[in-house]
Amino acid sequence: MAKLAFLGLGVMGGPMAGHLARAGHDVTVYNRTGAKAEAWASEHGGGHGETPRAAAEGAEMVMACVGNDDDLRSVCLGEDGAFAGMDEGTVFVDHTTVSAEVTRELAEAAAAAGIAYVDAPVSGGQAGAENGQLVIMCGGAEADYDRAEPVMAAYAKQSRRMGDVGAGQLTKMVNQICIAGLLQGLSEGISFAQKAGLDGRAVIDVIQGGAAGSWQMVNRHETMLDGEFEHGFAVDWMRKDLGICLSEAENIGATLPGTALIDQYYKDVQAMGGGRWDTSSLVARLNKLAD
Repeated sequence: MAKLAFLGLGVMGGPMAGHLARAGHDVTVYNRTGAKAEAWASEHGGGHGETPRAAAEGAEMVMACVGNDDDLRSVCLGEDGAFAGMDEGTVFVDHTTVSAEVTRELAEAAAAAGIAYVDAPVSGGQAGAENGQLVIMCGGAEADYDRAEPVMAAYAKQSRRMGDVGAGQLTKMVNQICIAGLLQGLSEGISFAQKAGLDGRAVIDVIQGGAAGSWQMVNRHETMLDGEFEHGFAVDWMRKDLGICLSEAENIGATLPGTALIDQYYKDVQAMGGGRWDTSSLVARLNKLAD
């Protein structure tokens, strides 16, 4: 069992930190809204710090799951940042989906302080976090990953080192590119089925076991058919992630025409008031266009 810190208690971080506490680790948490950190500590029996630095002091390993590049910088750097409170030889594990640029920047800052850095974005959404069934894509030195993997196992069904620092974030970009394409295709199929007068549930029941099947199809078709989107991974966050993908594609010379187009479709969903809707709400855009 280890002495740990967890920074960020949103819909992902809160459950992940809870799994660490239930696994028997000594967990101190930090959240920008202090009341949430106090409530978590009261429920799980851990501690809470007023700043990232306070939470990280004395920890063997510090995990973070925050919102974006700037949020991650704010919890890592400066006098009150986690790096200032971490001892040489400890490990920082970042579960946030961020740019390759900020990953390299913070890994260099960590190395200067003698801190190991593992970028470890996750896939599986809120349900995966709550059920301890996340897939974790990691970048970092093999020895550093080997230290982090047994701890991450508390909330992971699978984790894998993909290469050196940054490889985890690049792999997560591939994940988001694929999800965007899957959801657009699924949305078009469902919208087509509805306009054709077919029983949408019967259609999905038939095709989900074949070559068209996917996690998105199995887990999102019912709410898509019912027009219910107040759940899951928000469109606002998906646009943030796709922006990271498109920026990195430009840096490395990759071409993502479909991703760029679907990003604009998500912009249309935002204009419909669906910024907090689940990413499967692409079907709502198609249905609006068809009306």
